[in-house]
Amino acid sequence: MAQNAVFVAIEAEGPHWTVKADTLTAGSGRRVSDAVNDAIRAAILRLVDSHEVDFGAYTGPVYFMMHGVQDEERARELAAALHAALYDDLEPLNRAVPPGP
Repeated sequence: MAQNAVFVAIEAEGPHWTVKADTLTAGSGRRVSDAVNDAIRAAILRLVDSHEVDFGAYTGPVYFMMHGVQDEERARELAAALHAALYDDLEPLNRAVPPGP
């Protein structure tokens, strides 16, 4: 919070992992654009549909969370992609969770 940065983390939950992001830590001036939020929401919903993350994920616009990620490497990949997207770079998110047809 002192650095006005978006908080992104992963945490172990038994055999699975959770990815979390909170934009409130970036201060009141940090807002996720509608286009970015739509892209993140769509990516998370694709992950839910493919059963890669659990149903009930938080899809923003301020707080994002995905439970049930199978391994730490994938959780780190998704966290990094989410972090980049929250700073308006959607390319890592599109690589990690390719858009559907």
